Amino acid sequence: MRIVLVLVVLLLAACEGSFVRPGDLGRKVNIDKSYEARDACLSRNAAADGVSAEDPTMLAHAVALACSAETDKLIAASDLSGDTKVASQIRQDSEFRALGFVMKARGQAIF
Repeated sequence: MRIVLVLVVLLLAACEGSFVRPGDLGRKVNIDKSYEARDACLSRNAAADGVSAEDPTMLAHAVALACSAETDKLIAASDLSGDTKVASQIRQDSEFRALGFVMKARGQAIF
């Protein structure tokens, strides 16, 4: 019986690090809100510009630039270390998502 009790305690102790910490949960909520704000901005600006006859890639770049404040907030929430690669990837993701919103506003498929 003691062996079973020791094994149960060891198994439970091994799982201790896998739980979500409250600080991580707050950070995740902040990141999720930043994503929502950025996507709302991209959608709003793409709908305003999405019906013109210009190149969709150029419009997506303009939409992403118009939402740079929201993108910067997302970068600040996501990357605590200040890594430029992370910031670059998030900006590229913003342009890609902006292209999707522009194409959706035009009623076209992305791919």
